[in-house]
Amino acid sequence: MENPFVLQPYKNAELFCDREKETKEIIDDLLNGVNVTLISPRRYGKTGLIYHVFEEIAQTRPSITLCYCDIYAADSLEGFIKLLSEAILASTKTESLIKKFFSALSGIRPLVSYDPISGAPQVSITYQNDGQKQTTLKNIFDFLGFQKKNFIIAFDEFQIIRNFKGVNMEALLRTYMQPLKNVRFVFCGSQKHVMTDMFVNEKSPFYESTHIVYLDKINAEIYAAFIKKLFGMDKRRIDDETINFILEWTRCHTFYVQYLCHRIFRNGNKNISINDVRQACSEILSENVNGFLERRNLLTDKQWQFLKAVAKEGMVSQPTAGNFINKYKLGTSAAVKRVLTSLIEKELLLETLSLEGKSYSVYNVFLSRWMETI
Repeated sequence: MENPFVLQPYKNAELFCDREKETKEIIDDLLNGVNVTLISPRRYGKTGLIYHVFEEIAQTRPSITLCYCDIYAADSLEGFIKLLSEAILASTKTESLIKKFFSALSGIRPLVSYDPISGAPQVSITYQNDGQKQTTLKNIFDFLGFQKKNFIIAFDEFQIIRNFKGVNMEALLRTYMQPLKNVRFVFCGSQKHVMTDMFVNEKSPFYESTHIVYLDKINAEIYAAFIKKLFGMDKRRIDDETINFILEWTRCHTFYVQYLCHRIFRNGNKNISINDVRQACSEILSENVNGFLERRNLLTDKQWQFLKAVAKEGMVSQPTAGNFINKYKLGTSAAVKRVLTSLIEKELLLETLSLEGKSYSVYNVFLSRWMETI
């Protein structure tokens, strides 16, 4: 059978693990007129969750147009408009609505083509001045508001809009989105401190305008049952001890669990032992060494040494404590604070907040496991 441990964001409900509570929560919000902010570290499965939510809504409310827009590649208002336009066209099935969409973009001449392989729409727009870009964005949201149908639009990596130069995108979007009665929004982001500031800081345009959902790791027991079920679909046997080893080695981080299980399944053993898992782990780390070394070249010696120290500890709750600094010869407390901030911004270090306080780990689990050995 085809490998059930998918590495793409989403395939179908059968191969999607848990998130039942979050799925219900988000659907209830959207169908009751509440916008949602979804925050999680990278590769926890937020994109897959959005696709899963959309699939559930499509089955019960087929009249709602569902639009997923990944804006990670955008670096300006112009890029945002392009990606949003393409996402709307991709979700719009009727030719008449497509014509209405282009008619709404008065004053410009958008060109649309379709990718010969994926069939995805590609939009090209030429502007005379910056003011025309803001007008175009307003026209897009006005177009949505004039329709007699409901829309749900999910923006992935929404925090990227803070990098746009020469425009206050938050204020602009808030102004254009707020009047819409027939459009609900999901704002997804992986940079927790930026997303939280956007929606919790009282000085921000989006302050308290959404229900915030924080995505955590999947419960280990639920994930263990899911892993056993998927291997069992191909009549493969794996015991609880081996599954627990998988979850511990990947730290129950969704992407790394899926990746390791995908490799184990691909290797083809019918009776899977811990030795088989260790072999798969070794293969993965060996294949990624060049990438790990490239990261080394992008960091200062102090940053690399600090990252390696965190990897060897697994999790660090007091990175400026004397015993941790002295153990790994990391220098002064002030220097460690600067390195810590820099590595968080580079998304090489993951900051986790709990009732016990903050803790830090290497963001990339495979990199962390490799650094333990050097």
